[in-house]
Amino acid sequence: MKTILLAACFLLLAAEAQAVSRYDPTRMSCERVQATIARQGAVILRYQSARVPGLPLYDRYVRDERFCNAGEVRSRAYVPSADTKSCAVYVCKRPDFDHFRRRFLRRH
Repeated sequence: MKTILLAACFLLLAAEAQAVSRYDPTRMSCERVQATIARQGAVILRYQSARVPGLPLYDRYVRDERFCNAGEVRSRAYVPSADTKSCAVYVCKRPDFDHFRRRFLRRH
């Protein structure tokens, strides 16, 4: 019984991973990148590093926090696109509570 339950969990995880589409933002305009994320909710964008030749960079970009895991928040990020070097998008990140605490302590 445990084996069947474990296998079902792995199948659900695999299905969720397959559901996210992958794109190369450098072959799309910034407007199209943003529209694709807005339409699909979450996508993986993969592109080459500008600083390290041949190094692929990728991440999961989201429309809003509903597509983030529990405990994560939406944070602004930038990716290259066909028409600009810095297209504004959003990623999910864990909040940096130490950063907020340091800012609060500086004020008081």
